[in-house]
Amino acid sequence: MSGDQIDAILAQWQKERPDLDVSPMGIIGRIGRVRQHLLRGIQKTFSEFDLNAGEFDVLATLRRSGQPHQLTPTELFNTLMVSSGTMTHRLDGLEQAELVQRIPDSIDRRVTLIQLTHKGFDVIEKAIAVHVANEHRLLSTLEEAERDALAQLLRKLLMSFEE
Repeated sequence: MSGDQIDAILAQWQKERPDLDVSPMGIIGRIGRVRQHLLRGIQKTFSEFDLNAGEFDVLATLRRSGQPHQLTPTELFNTLMVSSGTMTHRLDGLEQAELVQRIPDSIDRRVTLIQLTHKGFDVIEKAIAVHVANEHRLLSTLEEAERDALAQLLRKLLMSFEE
């Protein structure tokens, strides 16, 4: 296997600063570059449904919450880890596109629920199927055992930051 651009950078550092172990640069640099490629590939799929990644996340979160496909803005905010202003902006756009609706909670009228509309349900049903197929395509270079190993390593790394 030939080297990539990161290998060239590491070789330059090895030549200039042989006293430093720059191997973490290789891992972190590759994660960053892979992230950019993945985001571009994923956004192409979302664009087919006139969605961006944030809007897709809201619809997917409501869909996977199960019947009746509704959550409070706070539940969405906590799940998606975005600011309240960002969440409000996303919800406004999705409501304008008639993909979600704000409805009063039947138990506590002070609470507003965000619910998928029929149109929103149809869009996310189609989008999630295409999205998952696209993710399979994006990772198709890796064999199943390699994907499993990568998933375990990334989980371990992520958990070290989130504990």
